[in-house]
Amino acid sequence: MIEVLKRRRTQHSLGPNLKISTDTIDALVRESIRLAPSPFHSQSSRAVILFGDENQKLWNIVREELATILSEEVLEPSLVKIDRLAAGVGAVLFFEDQQTVHDLQQEFPRFAEHFSAWSEQSGGMAQFAVWTTLANASIGASLQHYNPLIDAKVQQTWDIPRSWRLRAQMPFGSNEAPILEKGNFFPDLLRFRTYGEGASIADATSPPPSNVVSFETRRRSSQVTRQ
Repeated sequence: MIEVLKRRRTQHSLGPNLKISTDTIDALVRESIRLAPSPFHSQSSRAVILFGDENQKLWNIVREELATILSEEVLEPSLVKIDRLAAGVGAVLFFEDQQTVHDLQQEFPRFAEHFSAWSEQSGGMAQFAVWTTLANASIGASLQHYNPLIDAKVQQTWDIPRSWRLRAQMPFGSNEAPILEKGNFFPDLLRFRTYGEGASIADATSPPPSNVVSFETRRRSSQVTRQ
């Protein structure tokens, strides 16, 4: 399983050159979301899977909406990135059904304040499940967030129920550029604590190593938004 997880990487350079059929991809996406965990087995995650011309409609919407808020200087590199994403085979639109969240809040009032956050967690697991499954099938993908900018046109174009809240977009296709190895991890000392008999426990109170780079420095220097 760890080796499968290592294959899940961001790929912005997509192409149409897949040996796997669209029917098979559709089935992989559906099964991944179906098997992803959700609180109270609520199954609040929803997905719209786009191929071919329907996929191009999505990226045309993104281009049009970005043009309304970005200067030409900022828009140009954004359009280059979008062209690479649009060159793939398709995209998955991920939604969370707010009606499901509302129903759970009514049914379990003691936990009402938590269901929105739990829905987001459930959606993240569904996205991760799909991304990892695609990677295991040698399909490149990434996770994008052009919502809420594109929400209204997406809803209108594909007749999306009003209770479905768009959370992310996952373009996918063939890998048309090398995938960089995931690295630059925070030290375990800053992320993990282990307690219990027989455990090798690092001193969580020790100062971090001198070579630790702050999150802000990492963010500014990073050329990849998500690994």
